[in-house]
Amino acid sequence: MIKNLNKEIIISILLFMLISIITINSSMLYLPSTLGNLALKQFIWYMIGFILIIIINKTKNIDLTNYFYLINIILLFILLLIGHPINGSKCWFIIPKIGSIQPSEFMKIGLILILSKYISKWNKKITIYNELKLLLSIFIIILLPTILTFLEPDTGAIIIYFIITLSILWVSPLRKRWFIILLGIIIFSIIIFFSFYFFNKEIFINILGTDLFYRIDRLLDWKNGTSMQLENALTAISSAKLLGHGYLKTPIYFPESGTDFIFAVYASNFGLIGSILLLIALIYFDINLINIAKKCRNSNDKYIISGTIGMLLYQQIQNIGMNLGILPITGITLPFISYGGSSLLSYLLIIGIILKIDKNKSINKKTT
Repeated sequence: MIKNLNKEIIISILLFMLISIITINSSMLYLPSTLGNLALKQFIWYMIGFILIIIINKTKNIDLTNYFYLINIILLFILLLIGHPINGSKCWFIIPKIGSIQPSEFMKIGLILILSKYISKWNKKITIYNELKLLLSIFIIILLPTILTFLEPDTGAIIIYFIITLSILWVSPLRKRWFIILLGIIIFSIIIFFSFYFFNKEIFINILGTDLFYRIDRLLDWKNGTSMQLENALTAISSAKLLGHGYLKTPIYFPESGTDFIFAVYASNFGLIGSILLLIALIYFDINLINIAKKCRNSNDKYIISGTIGMLLYQQIQNIGMNLGILPITGITLPFISYGGSSLLSYLLIIGIILKIDKNKSINKKTT
């Protein structure tokens, strides 16, 4: 069933599955029994994901991009109406005896697909007018999911939406001058934003509300080292030394050990050497995706892989960085390793599409 699929990608996914399951199992040491067997659940999600990959690669090409995007928009809207708040956020649909579904995870894939499709059809003469028209259209495409996700709130997902957009635009015909302009606008906006946050807090709260103020306050908490979550994670990592404390021997409790801080659990169990091996596995996987993208002649396929690489790279760097205390804590999980059915299925969905792109390319090469 997988004989024509990229072996390097398949082997990497199987390795990630093994690492994920054993690390989640170790993270359960301090978790309440009411959560159930998360390692077993992760295995089941992986099996469903593999079935999804097989289905994608066995069926004919059917363009469902627009429907997929619209369905996720509808789900994000419904979530705000009936979603059950968890830790102050309406990010999940709760399904009894099954778990939860997080629409923003699938919205990431929806954006990758629809932006790739739209930009690949943009073959007009490169002029300022046409480029502005393209950027305005893209802004409209990402605006609605961004607003809906912001209202949940899920700041981490919004950042990934923009990372995906920038990754695809970077390999598009769009001239690089626009990235310089965008960077200038972002820097200027950040300066104004944090000027009010640090020096005019009353005005900041009056304009943007207390909810956003406390979200920013929590985001910057890492700078002062006052987060119990971060302090305990750093203690677990730093005490592991070369070989770690050993499997199932996470030395200290910290919240979100199976999701946001899964790397801290892994590093505490397997030490510096184990952590380096994990980083090598992630880099090997990313390089293989890049190699597939380099061989793509179809612009839509190239954009899909570029958006995926941007998403995965950002999440890898952000998650490991926040586990090490060098980046803010944003609730970003480590792809393929952290526990989560929605995130895992969304990653395996897009990997299934990429594997099909690579398979079709290989078949076409053999027939020519």
